Amino acid sequence: MPDKFLATWVSHSSMSDYLACPRSYFLKNVYKDPKTGHKITLMTPPLALGQVVHTVLESLSAIPRDQRFSIPLPERLKEEWKKVSGKKGGFFSEASEDKYRARGEAMIARVYNHPGPIGNLSVKIKKDLPNFWLSEEEEIILCGKIDWLEYLPEEDAVHIIDFKTGKQRENESSLQLPIYLLLVHESQQRPVVKASYWYLEDNDELTEKELPSLEDARTQVLAIARNIKLARQLKKFDCPKGGCYACAPMERILNGEGEFLGTDDFRRDIYILPLKQEEEETEESIIL
Repeated sequence: MPDKFLATWVSHSSMSDYLACPRSYFLKNVYKDPKTGHKITLMTPPLALGQVVHTVLESLSAIPRDQRFSIPLPERLKEEWKKVSGKKGGFFSEASEDKYRARGEAMIARVYNHPGPIGNLSVKIKKDLPNFWLSEEEEIILCGKIDWLEYLPEEDAVHIIDFKTGKQRENESSLQLPIYLLLVHESQQRPVVKASYWYLEDNDELTEKELPSLEDARTQVLAIARNIKLARQLKKFDCPKGGCYACAPMERILNGEGEFLGTDDFRRDIYILPLKQEEEETEESIIL
């Protein structure tokens, strides 16, 4: 068996980075600061919001369903928010933080008042980071975490649920469901019969999506993974536009514009970026 430490590891986030811009993929997944030997990451308010809401909800799957709401969800959110308050979450003003915290509180209140599948039996994958050999011969490993697996007792099957904290809908061409289908299939024994997104910003109900076949999912994901492996071998990670929305923020960090906050649990150096003038104007105005 090939060495896992020498394999090319891919995930939904890294593949999304690569498809958006190879340079962005390089800066987020390959580059290491020569001074620290660490990878770098950018903290932003949307990321802080998503991180907190996901942490609160995902933690419930490890709790027996009759005890999940013993501590009210708003209280869990309040405690978790402390970890991203102020500059730790990329917030440069109290007004901006208040706006994002209010969004988080509304999402958590929605789940608390309409728990749906969160109140049902769940399946918890034991691995901290589910992964498997997508291609052992080509030394490619697929990894990733699943937000929630609802257990369907009548079918002895599982329902994949992904929490969405952003305002945009997932693109139909997204690799997320194919990747999650493969990960769940390989990480536990029950069949996957259903998959849904839960757009927590504005929807009490889940949005069910059609699942691809396992064969189609594997073919689709492996094709992108091969491109990533080749790019790493050739060390070719050019931005096709010579600079774009995906790689520009990371380039700003390399140019010294970022403020260093510390190192996260994955030994990545965390940075925040000051808002540009046009971003400040957007932050300070509200369209009603």
